[in-house]
Amino acid sequence: MKKETMKALIYHGKANDMSLEDVPVPKIEYPNNAIVRVTLSTICGSDMHVVGGHLGVPGPTLMGHEFVGVVEEVGDAVMDFKPGDRVAVSCVASCGVCGPCKDGQPVHCTKQNVGCFGVSPNLPGCQTEYVRIPFADNTLYHIPDSLSDEDVLFVGDILSTGYFGAEMAEIKTGDTVLIVGAGPVGMCAALCARLFSPSKIIIVDGIESRLDTCLKAGIVDHVINYMEEDVQAKVLELTGGEGVDRAIEAIGKESSMLTCMDAVRYGGNVAFLGVFSGPVQIPLHRLWNKNMTIRTGFVPVNHIPDLIKMIEAGKLDTSFLITHRAPLNDILKGYDYFGNRKDNCIKWLVTPYEE
Repeated sequence: MKKETMKALIYHGKANDMSLEDVPVPKIEYPNNAIVRVTLSTICGSDMHVVGGHLGVPGPTLMGHEFVGVVEEVGDAVMDFKPGDRVAVSCVASCGVCGPCKDGQPVHCTKQNVGCFGVSPNLPGCQTEYVRIPFADNTLYHIPDSLSDEDVLFVGDILSTGYFGAEMAEIKTGDTVLIVGAGPVGMCAALCARLFSPSKIIIVDGIESRLDTCLKAGIVDHVINYMEEDVQAKVLELTGGEGVDRAIEAIGKESSMLTCMDAVRYGGNVAFLGVFSGPVQIPLHRLWNKNMTIRTGFVPVNHIPDLIKMIEAGKLDTSFLITHRAPLNDILKGYDYFGNRKDNCIKWLVTPYEE
């Protein structure tokens, strides 16, 4: 690697204060490290929480955590990867052997300088040209020759998150499933819910173009625009007056949480996937009265290998999410379009910087 500096999007610790700057190219710091050249990255809803100042992430922080790339260099302890390998990257870097990692909670890894790229302290993100990967053997995943970078771009975060939502909801064959939020995570939750053979999937949002996308992609059976219809009345109509068996919240707002809790039947399950940026009030009397189960948490990213296999087998296709793409040079425009949902933007792909 000959370059000494690279372009990177830096968040400066105040709401919407970010800039594309020159920073040093990362180097191997420990034997378990790898350096990955970013071939594709994307802007995530969690990035919007960071740059909005809602998560308390200090500046300066190099942004981004959803990406794929090519291995440029590896440390002496890296066994499973070599320069030239195409790789998908988990949004969470972790050791794989500590107590939390063995318990399926890599985001709580006890080692130093690990966590979520572009969010955790001392773990620079991917909206740049090169990224240092701690514990490379546990954080990187080979991309099969049969798949493109685009095919697997979302396995490291939102597709894993969507699968986690379906898993937490404990969807069974024949269940009715409600998803509140037709953003990228909600769409991935719907896509993954299909794998569990529900009888019908219903999705709720207030943006008609996103609901249309869900229907065109065939990931849901019914849509509800909460700006035009009473959600609870429509849910009861679609479920014979019983309510849904499972609900997945994919926004991170108290109102959407309550919509899920009201829509689920007695004895049903609710999974919270949205990033709640502050406290919410949970009406425990409703939960208790309906014998309802609720679950939530940070995505454990332990299904990445399985998701890659399902993509390769044709069981999962996320191409419908990709609406915009531009080089790293235009990433500030990308944040504007994605964050403000301009031009029906669902996912903005960031291609390499152009000199």
